[in-house]
Amino acid sequence: MTGSGEEARIPVTLLTGFLGAGKTTVLNGLLGDPGMADAAVIVNEFGEIGLDHLLIRSAQDTVVLLDSGCLCCTIGNTLRETLGELWMGRVRGELPRFDRVLVETTGLAEPGPILASLTRDPFVTDHFRLDGVVTCVDAVHAPAQLDAQPEVLRQVAVADRLLLTKTDLVSAQATAAIEERLAGINPAASVLRVVRGAVPPSQVLGVGLGDMRGGAPAVAGWLAEERHAAVGHGHHAARHEADIRAHCFRVDHPVSWAGLAAWCELMAESHGEALLRVKGLLENLETGAPVVVHGVHTLFDRPLRLDAWPGGVRRGVLVVICRGLAEDDLRRTLRVLALPSGAGRPASFADVVV
Repeated sequence: MTGSGEEARIPVTLLTGFLGAGKTTVLNGLLGDPGMADAAVIVNEFGEIGLDHLLIRSAQDTVVLLDSGCLCCTIGNTLRETLGELWMGRVRGELPRFDRVLVETTGLAEPGPILASLTRDPFVTDHFRLDGVVTCVDAVHAPAQLDAQPEVLRQVAVADRLLLTKTDLVSAQATAAIEERLAGINPAASVLRVVRGAVPPSQVLGVGLGDMRGGAPAVAGWLAEERHAAVGHGHHAARHEADIRAHCFRVDHPVSWAGLAAWCELMAESHGEALLRVKGLLENLETGAPVVVHGVHTLFDRPLRLDAWPGGVRRGVLVVICRGLAEDDLRRTLRVLALPSGAGRPASFADVVV
């Protein structure tokens, strides 16, 4: 559902979660699935993944081809270098063609810098785009981890989909309680209960924007205003957890490129460190087409243009997942989106005249 330029950019999905949350178990199951045949998987160490029964041959020193058809490689010095090596191997014909990438992070990884690496480097943004974030959450230990580990809170806050693992080890009441708590942190993320790591690739790949080849992007979940409105934030949360909010705003008017660029730049300058994730679906004034917006902290990816509105419903929405920013203050920033085509960028939100 995108133009040819965007189809050329390979979607990247992040699989994250705290230590012991079940990422490796989930990944092991995915690697044996034929549905991964067009994917390249980046892991931290081969030793953490049970590959012995999956290996066919070594495609490069750090890349192996699995019997599911997908490539698997260890991360290099940086994610940027690893993506670059995979891309060049694909272009030169040294590696089988892959059409998407799945990156497994370490359990202690802060998701923000990893997401930012996908929007900072020109080489990466020319060839890859962030598609979605999938976070594994341990149903047994998550209640304590959310109180004690800021990494867990941020991994949950930025997710497009939450895989609630080990639900077979806790009661139905405890499972419902943790699901309610997760909804309070990130109401936009759908929750999938997982037992022994069994997850089909369709539930992990393409959960942020959907499969661009197979149909409308799956943005309905993270742009559903009613899900945000139905969640009461902070009534059962620890102090640091209550400080994180997911705000959802309707944008009923078309947005010019000037207005969108100004809003992204001013948000990065004024509130960047507080922005855990920004996602939006807006109507572009100049083309009439819907565009998807992604941002992490001070960095925003270039908008992704779609050929049609998901589900045929024309509705502009912005979701801002942030720390310590009030809804009214964020709502006032939306005036920038009403700037006309060709307008100059205001110096600050206070200088907006529309």
